[in-house]
Amino acid sequence: MSKGAMNLSKKVEPLPEEFDPKEIVSPVALELNGVLEECAEKKREIVLGRNVHTMCYTISEPEADDDDTGEREAYMASVLARYRKSLIERTKHHLGYPYNLDFDYGALSQLQHFSINNLGDPFIESNYGVHSRQFEVGVLDWFARLWELDKNEYWGYITNCGTEGNLHGILVGREVFPDGILYASRESHYSVFKAAKMYRMECVKVATLVSGEIDCADFERKLLLNKDKPAIVNVNIGTTVKGAVDDLDLVIETLEKTGFSGQFYIHCDGALFGLMMPFVKRAPKVTFKKPIDSVSVSGHKFVGCPMPCGVQITRLKNINVLSNNVEYLASRDATIMGSRNGHAPIFLWYTLNRKGYKGFQKEVQKCLRNAHYLKDRLVEAGVSAMLNELSSTVVLERPKYEDFVRRWQLACEGNIAHVVVMPNVTIEKLDCFLDELIRSRSSWYGDGESRPPCVAADIGEENCCCDEHSKSAN
Repeated sequence: MSKGAMNLSKKVEPLPEEFDPKEIVSPVALELNGVLEECAEKKREIVLGRNVHTMCYTISEPEADDDDTGEREAYMASVLARYRKSLIERTKHHLGYPYNLDFDYGALSQLQHFSINNLGDPFIESNYGVHSRQFEVGVLDWFARLWELDKNEYWGYITNCGTEGNLHGILVGREVFPDGILYASRESHYSVFKAAKMYRMECVKVATLVSGEIDCADFERKLLLNKDKPAIVNVNIGTTVKGAVDDLDLVIETLEKTGFSGQFYIHCDGALFGLMMPFVKRAPKVTFKKPIDSVSVSGHKFVGCPMPCGVQITRLKNINVLSNNVEYLASRDATIMGSRNGHAPIFLWYTLNRKGYKGFQKEVQKCLRNAHYLKDRLVEAGVSAMLNELSSTVVLERPKYEDFVRRWQLACEGNIAHVVVMPNVTIEKLDCFLDELIRSRSSWYGDGESRPPCVAADIGEENCCCDEHSKSAN
């Protein structure tokens, strides 16, 4: 035996008494003022600086005879069975976040026994041979065609999530224009402002219209205050809360009108709607034939990949500022992450092949149709609601109690919440939600003492059904 090697034939010494795994992994009791503090009206408050476990599956040390008795395997199997049951139940009441849960990837289970890693540049094979680059490049080619960018003019990769796509797009913009200022509407995804903080970039928040789209009049005013520095602009192809689509053509027109021609970089955050809009006939086009520089979408949202992932496409001419040789990989790398999930490209490739352009078009039309159904039913019931054109995100007044919010997993902001109508959201599911909401509202507001919130400032007076605005509408 070589010097320093562990002798596995020797009896393993017991852990010191002061080391008790149960003490480390036991859940901490929920305290008042914890992360999820509930007041009399059952509203949750997020408190920073606390790590309070409300529930966890503890990890304990195996007993000496576990291999013989099989008790540990039986225990873990029971935990997983209960967890699966809870997933089934929670999936039935999932409406507030944009995930397509309508998928079946049973044919890919044969690949779960492999550690597939696409580290490095997708277009340059590294020394690590267990990869799925051939699938990744096929997916990237598909998206490049969708956004009208020639094969020899694009570069991209499959990211670990939509946020990574935004981080990469903005980073490329910062490298192209090191002294550039980042402009983003106030309703942009939080990852855009995270990027500004990470990269120490000056960031200007632009006002929005009631619909949630960028206010180009305010955008113009703020550009004119910084004419000496290039503009790095985040354009939303569907905002997080309201599903609003920024007017890309007007953004470009504003940049050129204010003298920024040749001095701007546009990143399009199309996390959800970036993949839906190309299949809506009347929708404005997101295309690289316009002076945009990068587009990112999420793969686990409309596509329906079971693990978080995304696609980032940019112009090849811009990527050289980021790309570096990595001898360890025998490749080049211009990505954010090092190791990248090699299974995700295969899932995306599988879905794109099964559905194709026509399949996605049918699903988009179904989502838009069902979103209009939900919005109309809400309005008929006297519930404040708004639906942007080209969107499947229905914004409504926030339910009064958090238990209802948690049950339906609604995303909330201030006095509003939203439902994102995805391909797996059926009319039957919407009817179940509507019936429960209408029944609950009658108990919340039936006594006449409590009234629904006014959301005119959030979604416009014409969409608000509060006492004041419903009377003025009549």
